[in-house]
Amino acid sequence: MRNHNRTTRMALVALALSLPLGMAACGSNDTTSSSSPGSSSSMSESPMSSSPMTESPMASGSAMADGKPFGAGCSAVPADGKGSFAGMAMDPVATAAGNNPVLSTLVKAVGDAGLADTLNTTQDITVFAPTNDAFSALDKPTMDAAMADPKGLLTKVLTNHVVPGRLAPGKVAGDHKTLAGTMITVTGSGEDVMIGKAKVVCGNVQTANATVYIVDQVLLPAS
Repeated sequence: MRNHNRTTRMALVALALSLPLGMAACGSNDTTSSSSPGSSSSMSESPMSSSPMTESPMASGSAMADGKPFGAGCSAVPADGKGSFAGMAMDPVATAAGNNPVLSTLVKAVGDAGLADTLNTTQDITVFAPTNDAFSALDKPTMDAAMADPKGLLTKVLTNHVVPGRLAPGKVAGDHKTLAGTMITVTGSGEDVMIGKAKVVCGNVQTANATVYIVDQVLLPAS
């Protein structure tokens, strides 16, 4: 009987000792499982915090697209290099035009008239720039007379293509006083813009100091 009581007491002691260990183990497992969801949650949220950054390029691209050049003649402008739209935007207008093969005759005339520095250093102007074909379409006597008088007639012809202020497409229509002291009238809107009988074939071309509208005719001042 005493042996039986002794055995029972030992079993109770062993059970009492094992209970704290089991509860501690359960507590350890509960702590691990409760921290795990928190850790998983913080990892899943981290990509969301970067989402505003991924949207910025899209917004920037949209803003750039609003001011792009327009017109069928823009396809003749080089796609890359200094003569491209991006390249021209880095230089003042006379330098920028000199890098564009579409405007080589205009650039030669500007050089002969000694106007390159004036155009490059005058801030915020709009230039209606005749293409090479526009100069070729002039009758020979008129072209010869202008080239023979670079500081007089040629200068007046060229400055008849320049007006103060950078005129955006939505503001270009109207009457404008040129650097030659003459008046020109711009009509139309969108991609259908005219200066007299001259048509804008590539408009809203940006340079460092000017907005350029490339036109298909030379704008001769009234005699």
